[in-house]
Amino acid sequence: MTEADPQLTGETAELLQVMIRNACINDGTPASGGEVRNAGTVDDALDGLHLDHYEPISGRRSVLATVEGSDPDAPTILLLGHTDVVPVSPDDWREDPFGGELIDGEVWGRGAVDMLNLTSSMAVAVRHLATRDHPPRATVKFLAVADEEAGGTWGAGWIAENAWDDVACDYVLTERGGVPFDGADGRKLVMASAEKGIGWRKLVVHGTPGHGSMPYGADNALITAAEIVRRLAAYQPRAQINEHFRAWAATLPVDDATRAALLDPDTIQAALAGMDPHLSQYCHAVTHTTFSPNVAHGGTKTNTIPDRIELDVDIRTLPGVTDADVEVMLTEALGDLADRVSIEDPVTTRAATTSPSDTPMFDLLRHRAAAVHPGAEVIPWMIVGGTDAAFFRERGIPSYGAGMFSPKASLQEFASRFHGHNERIDLDSLGLSTQLWIDLADGISP
Repeated sequence: MTEADPQLTGETAELLQVMIRNACINDGTPASGGEVRNAGTVDDALDGLHLDHYEPISGRRSVLATVEGSDPDAPTILLLGHTDVVPVSPDDWREDPFGGELIDGEVWGRGAVDMLNLTSSMAVAVRHLATRDHPPRATVKFLAVADEEAGGTWGAGWIAENAWDDVACDYVLTERGGVPFDGADGRKLVMASAEKGIGWRKLVVHGTPGHGSMPYGADNALITAAEIVRRLAAYQPRAQINEHFRAWAATLPVDDATRAALLDPDTIQAALAGMDPHLSQYCHAVTHTTFSPNVAHGGTKTNTIPDRIELDVDIRTLPGVTDADVEVMLTEALGDLADRVSIEDPVTTRAATTSPSDTPMFDLLRHRAAAVHPGAEVIPWMIVGGTDAAFFRERGIPSYGAGMFSPKASLQEFASRFHGHNERIDLDSLGLSTQLWIDLADGISP
């Protein structure tokens, strides 16, 4: 593996530590986030550059910087990093989740992986491109954006809708990619070229109120809701074997019979049941539209039978699956309880998005990966969560989840740190990612 530049590594680590300590926690409410703090940190890091700011509601500030390239025919690259983080349970962490401490060569804290590591590396790369003695070949825009962790309403989504000319570009680079792993036939890296869609729904389960002292035969909405949750958890729409999964399946450390079973919609369920759970979770998610009931609200008093329970269901859709398809699937999952439920308008919805992997940018990502990790093959893969790349893919902009990481954490371990306990990132990965953005800005062709 190519060594990371010590100067870039140190600068990126220091910026990451400050951004972690700013604790821009996005709990999904408009008043949360406080990304204005990380926006101020980015302002300080890019002091001297022209910066544009977007703050659709107080405290939810995003920052845009632009470095003009030397080649008018070269494409414009947008580096897209978010500055918010998800909430944390501090008692379950080994270290202070907002301490930003450097321990044994790793920076610890919420956002160290998702995705303040890349956001800080982008800022440092842009600063170097802007202050060195020659400009990059390509024009580079850097957007440090708010509210990614709650769907982008006050961040990338708002900016794309209201200030598109400012962020217009030819390519977008954002999370998640660049993690090396040992596949069935050698070293691989994943670079994201697609992501599933979002179809969140609120299900309202109805019952009849009554006194809790007489539960026999009661129409208890909570009991009905419990059965609905069970049915949603058990529901399995038919698998769709897409090109991303075929490429991924070819890398798996499984025997040929298991690999063949994974690629057959009629046998994939049995194959998944016999696999390592760390592998089967992703394999299932990338081949199915999924339904996960994650939040329940309802009831008023211990002695009152509830007549209304609300269930928030996280639904992630595969390419080609529409809102109408989701409604059909929900009706199928609920079965004879469908008439006990009213489904509110989608809470958040957007279609799955895909970018081609035969572009000059993706070819350059392949080249840079092989240079850092000799002999490595890049696998285009599908993110099963959501990123702000979707807002750009919807407008026809090829967008990739990228980065460049060391092999110090396995792909499975790295993935577990997203929204997990003890989130941390090694120093080599910080320097390698910073260098990647510089190399792409200098190396991209028209």
